[in-house]
Parts: sequence; structure tokens; C-alpha cells
Amino acid sequence: MHPCGISRDEALALLQQYIPQENLFNHCLATEAIMRAIAHRLGQNEEMWGIAGLLHDLDYHQTKDAMNRHGLVTADILKERGVCQEIINAIKAHNAANLGLQRTQLFEHALTAAECITGLIVATALVYPDKKLSSVKPQSIIKRMKQKEFARSVNRDHIRECELIGIPLEEFAALSLAAMCTISNRLGL
Repeated sequence: MHPCGISRDEALALLQQYIPQENLFNHCLATEAIMRAIAHRLGQNEEMWGIAGLLHDLDYHQTKDAMNRHGLVTADILKERGVCQEIINAIKAHNAANLGLQRTQLFEHALTAAECITGLIVATALVYPDKKLSSVKPQSIIKRMKQKEFARSVNRDHIRECELIGIPLEEFAALSLAAMCTISNRLGL
């Protein structure tokens, strides 16, 4: 039995089963990469944090029109498979506002910040002529964060939750960008 209740391969298989859209699938892979980097930086369980990143939007295709259920459907799917409660709690907490929950754990703040910054980083890369993550500098991400009209759907307050886990925004942008660069070929960026 895997310590998280699910292996990365099993998590990937679930993702392929539930997420037909490539952009959402890639968002989950990017979130996983950032979560593993955060866990490494904070001395946390990289496997557990990575799997939470990978599976955090597992039910999005089913719940996108009912955000008050986003995370709850995933929780049911993962409970049925014996996935550890910490992963389930973090996944539910990334949608805390819609579920009437409060984020209280490092893990929960990390997942929320990680999954939100992926959109800002991708949007930043897409304004470059080559549309490559390797062209993006952490300072560009910070600059874009301050531009409210840029990537308007990205919740800046959620990204700033990185400070609640002890990682300053500038460092978080650099860490997240570096993590996503490790899978840039898979992301097509």
C-alpha cells in the first residue's frame, strides 16, 4: 500500500480518466511540479504534496458549473480509493470560499498558491514572442501580478498565500517558474 493511499501512476491514470481537456491536464501537471518544489523547500512530503497538486482539479469537468461541489466530488472519488485524508483536505481547501471552509494548514495554503500561480506564469509566457517558459523571468511574473487587467481570472490574493507558508512572493515566483520549466516540454511551453 502506498503511504498516500495512491501512487503517482495511479493518480495520473485517474487524471486521464476524468480530465479530457489538455490545458486542464497540463495545469494539474504544473501544479504538481510546483507543489513538489514547495514541499522540498519546506521539508515536507514531496510525494504527498505532488499528488495533491496533480489531483486538485480532478472533478473540475463535472463541477465547473457548480463550484459549490468542486473538490467534494474529488473527495468522494479519492476516499473510495483509500487516499489519505491530508490530500483530500488540501484539495477541498483549495476551493474553500465556495465550500464554506477555512484554510488552516501549510499544505492547504501551498496548494492554493501553487495552483493559482500556474495561470499567471502561463499567461506571462504567452506574451513572449517564443511563448516559452525559459524566456520568462521571475520579475516579469511579479510585474504582471500588479497589472490587474493581465490574466484577470487569476486570484492574486490566493497566490500571496505563499507568504503564509513562509515563502516571500519573489522567491515563490522564482521557485514556481523553475518547477514549471522542468516540465516545459510536456506543457508545450
